[in-house]
Amino acid sequence: MYPGQLIFLCFVVALSLLGVIVLLYDFRRKRFEPEPTEDRVFRCDACAYVYTDDPDVDRSRCPECGLFNSPFVF
Repeated sequence: MYPGQLIFLCFVVALSLLGVIVLLYDFRRKRFEPEPTEDRVFRCDACAYVYTDDPDVDRSRCPECGLFNSPFVF
């Protein structure tokens, strides 16, 4: 086996191992990250309490003071 072929073979093996490590890391990260929620975030105008409610609700009552609030836009 020529030295150029040996270097190329080592390069291919190292690149393949790096690819497998990246794929395993990405698979593991996706398994343990929390899934995004569909809930809407609300912030009370009166008491500044932050809470969530169902995605189909346009105005929600604050659980602390009872004031109706619109969804909070980030």
